[in-house]
Amino acid sequence: MKLDSAVLSQKILEMSEGDEDFKVELTSAIHSGLLELRQQYSIGKEKADLDIIQQIRHKLKPTLAMFEFDELSESLQEGKQILESEGFGVNFESHFKDFTSKLDEVIQEVSSLKDAT
Repeated sequence: MKLDSAVLSQKILEMSEGDEDFKVELTSAIHSGLLELRQQYSIGKEKADLDIIQQIRHKLKPTLAMFEFDELSESLQEGKQILESEGFGVNFESHFKDFTSKLDEVIQEVSSLKDAT
């Protein structure tokens, strides 16, 4: 999965309306949210705790939509469907590996944008 960092950068620029401090804060907030998503999703998997996963998914869903992290949103939806139909099993394990791989790529891209600000 390749995040279009130019599109993300443009969205952040539009939202910050030329306010450089806000642009830095917004980029940092996106980065922090993605790190929290990775951490909480991992904790939820380790503990087989559906509530932890539901809470972080619910918390970050608007951010993922707003900044067009479509592949992450779709993957989260797939994980939700797997958990609802099968629970924590082999298919969720496979989903988790795929999701965290995609998430790590996005985190790296956002980190690059953050470092550039």
